[in-house]
Amino acid sequence: MNCENIIGSDTKRKVTHVNKGFWYKVKKYKILLLMLAPTVLNYLIFHYLPMFGVLLAFKTYDFKLGILDSPWVGFDNFKFFFVSGQAFRVTRNTLLYNATFITIDTITQIFTAIILSELGNKYFKKIMQTMMFMPYFISWVVVGAFIYNIFNFDYGLFNSVLKYFGLEPINAYSTPWIWKYILVFFKNWKGIGYGSVVYLAAITGIDSEMYEAAEIDGANIWKRIRHITIPCLIPTVIVLTLLALGGIFRGDFAMFYQIVGENGLLYNATDVIDTFAFRSLMRTNEFGMASAVGLYQSVLCFSLVMIVNYVVRRVDKDSALF
Repeated sequence: MNCENIIGSDTKRKVTHVNKGFWYKVKKYKILLLMLAPTVLNYLIFHYLPMFGVLLAFKTYDFKLGILDSPWVGFDNFKFFFVSGQAFRVTRNTLLYNATFITIDTITQIFTAIILSELGNKYFKKIMQTMMFMPYFISWVVVGAFIYNIFNFDYGLFNSVLKYFGLEPINAYSTPWIWKYILVFFKNWKGIGYGSVVYLAAITGIDSEMYEAAEIDGANIWKRIRHITIPCLIPTVIVLTLLALGGIFRGDFAMFYQIVGENGLLYNATDVIDTFAFRSLMRTNEFGMASAVGLYQSVLCFSLVMIVNYVVRRVDKDSALF
């Protein structure tokens, strides 16, 4: 009995110590927790609470009855999406576009970051970085207006140049294959400055003594980049790629909709899951099918992240997200 009492008292002291430690930390870091509170509330209100609406994917929504009382239809909304013949097309487009975006953006952002890090004139370096960063703040609505004025058939810049050289004008807005390159180019143009900042910060964190030792050993700038800079950037590339893969089935709705719009001639080459779900909701008021498409999209993203993270964890445990 005495031993049990001693063990019990020790356990109580440990629990009390843990509780005291927790509340002590809350009190100690209350300012930091208050600063974190808006972000936590934002995620709770705009990311977690809306998950309740996933019920619509399995119901026929009735405004009078609301979400809870609307009749269940099981997987009929998913069946309609796949039977319509659009599921494969929009999934393929979303996957291929985002895979291309991730690949090209990563290469160009690393290349840009390396060039900026090697520039000697700090004023020119700051000017270049600012100029490349500015497109990130331009709305896709404005970018869509730019593109329309460039590729408009009647008075666009592109056709004006072709006419000047005696060539036949091209009606870009009825030529689907052109938009694969247009979308990739402007996506990269808009995000290259913002994305290169992360890699530039990673390069700044590399120990300068490594470069100095390599230079003393006779390594030129290309060898230093190849054998020091790029290998040191690999962990950053892996983490950012894993984070990007989480949204590989989630298209940039603002970009696709503002650039392509409601041009049915381009849907085969430019339609993604997000724009398809939007049209399903706005044109036919199919809340159930739009929710089913959104749930299908989320499941694909989650599954891909888990698979890729598992593979990375098996290859290099320290580079995995979790």
